Amino acid sequence: MAAERTLILFKPDAVQRRLCGRLLTRIEERGLKIVGLKMLQVTPELSREHYAEHVEKPFYPQLEEFITSAPVIALCVEGPEAIQVMRGMMGKTNGRESAPGTIRGDYGVSRQMNLIHGSDGPEAAAREIGIYFSDSELFDYDPTLAPWTCADDEL
Repeated sequence: MAAERTLILFKPDAVQRRLCGRLLTRIEERGLKIVGLKMLQVTPELSREHYAEHVEKPFYPQLEEFITSAPVIALCVEGPEAIQVMRGMMGKTNGRESAPGTIRGDYGVSRQMNLIHGSDGPEAAAREIGIYFSDSELFDYDPTLAPWTCADDEL
């Protein structure tokens, strides 16, 4: 099983509520590897590129207003089935419907202000990572704890 990469965004509400350290810790403690990380301000242009499939939908203006309202932290996360693992950790979109133990279930009560974005599939991950990171901003390295996280045939 090959490791895969996914884009994760700690959204403006996570940054404003000072939850980013806790969220990053959860990702690392799960055994996923951070291969890219930066803070940035999403512009309206970047928002339209990221959420291209939603631009014509009635809810898009509110989404753009939210995602551009404060800085975000962008991460590229790597590990076995990283997309599925992260989506499970995130919980349902609406924090009120998310199970305890998920990020949104533990920290959220909103549908829109839902703290975190994660790519929903391999194609979306590749596209989204390319929007937020250049190749020179992503790092390949072998964590010293890797042999204690997954069996060799799972990496």
